[in-house]
Amino acid sequence: MQYPVQVQQQVFQNLISAAQYTEFGKQHGFSKIYKIDEYKQAVPIHTYDTIKPYIQRVMEGQQNILWNTPIKWFAKSSGTTADKSKFIPVTVESLDECHYRSGRDVLTLYYNNFPDSDLLTGKSLVIGGSHQVNKLSEGSDSYFGDLSAVMLQNMPFYGNMIRTPDLSIALMDEWEEKIERMANAVIHENVTSIAGVPTWTIVLIKRIFELTGTDNLADVWPSIELYMHGGVSFTPYREQFKKLIRKPMMYYQETYNASEGFFAAQDVVGEEGLLLFLNHGIFYEFMPMEELGKENPKTLQLQEVELGKNYALIISTNGGLWRYLVGDTIQFTSLLPYRIKVSGRTKSFINAFGEEVIVENSDIAVAKASEATGAVVNDYTAAPVYFSDNGNGGHEWLVEFEVMPDNLEHFTNVLDATLKTINSDYEAKRHKDIALRMPVVHVMPQGTFCEFLKSKGKLGGQHKIPRLNNDRNYLEEILRFAAANMKA
Repeated sequence: MQYPVQVQQQVFQNLISAAQYTEFGKQHGFSKIYKIDEYKQAVPIHTYDTIKPYIQRVMEGQQNILWNTPIKWFAKSSGTTADKSKFIPVTVESLDECHYRSGRDVLTLYYNNFPDSDLLTGKSLVIGGSHQVNKLSEGSDSYFGDLSAVMLQNMPFYGNMIRTPDLSIALMDEWEEKIERMANAVIHENVTSIAGVPTWTIVLIKRIFELTGTDNLADVWPSIELYMHGGVSFTPYREQFKKLIRKPMMYYQETYNASEGFFAAQDVVGEEGLLLFLNHGIFYEFMPMEELGKENPKTLQLQEVELGKNYALIISTNGGLWRYLVGDTIQFTSLLPYRIKVSGRTKSFINAFGEEVIVENSDIAVAKASEATGAVVNDYTAAPVYFSDNGNGGHEWLVEFEVMPDNLEHFTNVLDATLKTINSDYEAKRHKDIALRMPVVHVMPQGTFCEFLKSKGKLGGQHKIPRLNNDRNYLEEILRFAAANMKA
């Protein structure tokens, strides 16, 4: 917080020095790089697809490719256009100096806000994604799983002392049984905090209510005081959590944690803006959005950024990622210290439940559904339906057909099945309808989208209906417009 630019310079030097004798370091002349501008000239910006050939070789057992210490673990996350899943290298250094250090820092920041807290007198309930750990191949000594699984499997002893449930439950892959066993195990613990994505947290809380006969989590755990959340926007869930945990001194702390690194967390609980973690083995660059897609895009350092402007996040890490385009866009909310908020993605997406559906996914799914049903789609848009007291969340689609499908239900089934095939995070959330229910498809009268844009004064080549949108209000606005102005 006090010396951000100097700290980032030191992190940069440490990364370049550590990796100078790796294959990637030799190819890009790391041993002769002393300045950040030299690094930018020597190393192009990478997406997962462009750095994947290096990662693939590491997964096959080759070492000293991207990083100078052995890489035995890979964090699996949702994929790209070409792949159902991404496999992000996880090094000993990235675990210790980034993920675990950040976890300790989050607690420290919380105690800085509330020095009289009793948080550590009880347990932290940790709810991740799918915790299954798999060998990369038969006879391999390398493993993959989602980030939470990798972290739990390598957790320092002090971490296991303050977390619940035990690994035999936390590492289960069958979510129906896992929720049941987790609920039965943790209701007898003194839980003071919860950490996890809102989706699974709500599912678990509702099962705990069924077991205990209460509708207030504070009745089960009187000492609960903190919910740590991240991964998706908490805005749609905030009011629901206030109903689920009715306690005056209940706090919510946002974190920004991904498979690629732990980037930031709220240092002032209750205020917008996450403190950017600058001394955790990650060197940051910030690409103005107008540079995105250019052959040689310009990127900025901390001292060059402005408040309220959208930047694509570029990272170089002690996990062996070099000038890697994360895919998130951020805005700075403070420059002293440097605080950020996640403002979106570099691509249109839906990530209301951790499913991370991108336009490439939805385009493929619509094409497959059209092919299977003889349909021709003019345009479509989709948005999430959030959890309610009456049911699970889901996706709602507005589709304008040039040629109607021979069976709309079949169209919907193929759409859903294809998304599950090409996106592992969507597939996990859809498993047995526990978190995501079947999508709902509404047929829009022909010309709806064109007339809607016209009504907004946005008819033209530069304006279009967003294919995917996390803001459900936009979808509802189109539905209202169609009901009032269009003939079915």
